[in-house]
Amino acid sequence: MTLSSVRRIRWVGAWVIAYILAGVGSVWAQGSDQGPAFKPEEIEALVAPIALYPDSVLTQALMASTYPLEIVQAARWVKANPNVKGDVALKAVESQPWDVSVKSLVAFPQVLEPMNDKLDWTQKLGDAFLAQEKDVLAAVQRLRSRANESGNLKSNEQQNVIVEPAPAGSATQSIVRIEPANPEVIYVPNYNPTVVYGGWPYPSYPPYSYPPYPAYYPGGALMTGFAWGVGLAAAGAIFSNANWGGGDVNINVNKAANIDRNFDRTKVEGGNRWKHDSSHRKGVAYRDNATREKFGNNVAGADRRNEFRGREGAGVSDRAGDRAGNRGGDRAGDRGGDRGGDRGVSGNRPSTGDRSADRAGVSDRSAGGANRTNYGGGGRDTAFQGVGSGNSQREFDRGRSSLDNSPSVSGRQQARGSRGASSGGYSGGAGGGGARAGGGRGGGGGGRR
Repeated sequence: MTLSSVRRIRWVGAWVIAYILAGVGSVWAQGSDQGPAFKPEEIEALVAPIALYPDSVLTQALMASTYPLEIVQAARWVKANPNVKGDVALKAVESQPWDVSVKSLVAFPQVLEPMNDKLDWTQKLGDAFLAQEKDVLAAVQRLRSRANESGNLKSNEQQNVIVEPAPAGSATQSIVRIEPANPEVIYVPNYNPTVVYGGWPYPSYPPYSYPPYPAYYPGGALMTGFAWGVGLAAAGAIFSNANWGGGDVNINVNKAANIDRNFDRTKVEGGNRWKHDSSHRKGVAYRDNATREKFGNNVAGADRRNEFRGREGAGVSDRAGDRAGNRGGDRAGDRGGDRGGDRGVSGNRPSTGDRSADRAGVSDRSAGGANRTNYGGGGRDTAFQGVGSGNSQREFDRGRSSLDNSPSVSGRQQARGSRGASSGGYSGGAGGGGARAGGGRGGGGGGRR
């Protein structure tokens, strides 16, 4: 075989390999645009703990699951206001910037609290509902049918269970609706999914579940699979229902506007069909490119994932306090230090706000780390410390105000201030260095005077 033939074979071989790799890369790229679809049994595992809720509460929980950061904020509000309940709680959160579905759940803390405590489940549930809304509602119907056939789902003083023929073309033979026995009083059950559905048929996909919270189900045992808490006078919190035949969720826009005075009626499709509002996603990344392109074209995705990790929240955060403190304190100190005089001394010495903001920054970074470590295994709301908190900014403002009105300090105090600024904590370290370089000189000048 001649040398030219060998070269030709090598060239053809290299070209074929490059072509194959290009084809594989193209297929991979297309596959990455849309994450793998949730399997039917996987969806059933996700909806298992809420499938037997009243239709209205179920649909509002599904909608709210697509806004996990706001779930955290609402759950914190409930914990801070344990004695504000039902329709009174709705009125109290009227001005909060959360989606109407999230606001509605403050009237149902026994629903909101587990969604906050099991954030991994909440986000997966929301991802499935965004990507496969019809499949999620179909899974609910399959589970309800099993519970009904096993004799564990029946009408009683808390609920009415209505079984009716499914519309033509439906994937199920019947539709099982669950409504409150008294429209003015809502009962939300807690139950064991491995019992109420007549056993669980998918060992590879065990159902999500959580025991009844004693605060909402006092003495509630699950011997028969169900635990009923007290009824809630929360009719004002109900604004949605399931369109089982169409596989989507319907909204009563007038009732939604009563809950949320900022409710945007244009965010509803066809006059009454629910549509996800990406502005309430608050930077939480979508599961895949297809969902991101559908809902998040104008909202940051993975690049703003830190908001979901607790470093920022609703536009007010500890990290914002850090940045404000560093810019307002350290940089002012730099400028004042270069110019000399008392202004240099005040700018050089780190304010209470700077130190507080720095400490908050360290806490925030720890919170973010905790989330990265624990979130996949069932993140807790401790990974969201600092969400919606303005303490750092307020402390910074108070510290600056008191410092601006204080007299000059001695040269030794100035030196200590420079050292303190230069050894500042997380997010304040860079600003501290500036204070040492600029404010330190100004402080020295003030001492000599």
